Amino acid sequence: MTPNRQGEFQPEELLISTIADMLDGLGHVAVGASSPIPGGAALLARARSGGSLRVSMLGSEHHNAFTNGGTELFDCAAQGRIDAFFLGGGQIDGAANINLVGIGDYPQTKVRFPGSFGSAYLYFLVPRVILFREEHTPRVLVPKVDFISAPGTSEPDVYRPGGPYALVTGRCVFTFDKARKGFSLASVHPGHTVDEVAENTGFDFDVSESVDETKPPDAATLALIRGRVADEIAETYPAFATRVFGDNASVA
Repeated sequence: MTPNRQGEFQPEELLISTIADMLDGLGHVAVGASSPIPGGAALLARARSGGSLRVSMLGSEHHNAFTNGGTELFDCAAQGRIDAFFLGGGQIDGAANINLVGIGDYPQTKVRFPGSFGSAYLYFLVPRVILFREEHTPRVLVPKVDFISAPGTSEPDVYRPGGPYALVTGRCVFTFDKARKGFSLASVHPGHTVDEVAENTGFDFDVSESVDETKPPDAATLALIRGRVADEIAETYPAFATRVFGDNASVA
């Protein structure tokens, strides 16, 4: 059940608020399948925009104008009509490569992941790709992925308007430097430390002398998350809404 005292928040609410801040001022945000936290962030950003932000959430009937699933999503990306998208991975490395295929030498992988689908295509075309994975451990954030489903960077002569913008985990936020082709630690979530992040990250990253704490959601943001956003996300992810928001969320 969501805490009632002002100033308290759940980890999912912090992540929703943090990602939503990265979407402010954009025109069209698309969200793939099985993405309740990025979906909640997109809905929060739309609520704060007064409805000017377009949200296309695959798997939703109320928040998705597409009638042919991924096909229209890919067409919009190719036309430059999607400003932000989200990708995850069973493995993510320090060059922002993601692995959605499996662990081990392909094709004899020891563990199979869901598959790449259109990840590489969208990674190349969408200007602001936010990598997201709640689990922040050395088995996920690795020195080098076993299989590159979608590369984080490309050679200079490759036309690529899209690419990684940030990596958000359950412990921190990294930003990606395209020139350096690596991550920098931007902020650490409340209750976590820089040393803890380093200990649980398999790749090297830049750290400044002073690292900010991730900004907690304020009272107005929490009210939106627990009200409108909770109701809207429940339409697509009822189990998530019930677990995080309890009786505060109702299927729209």
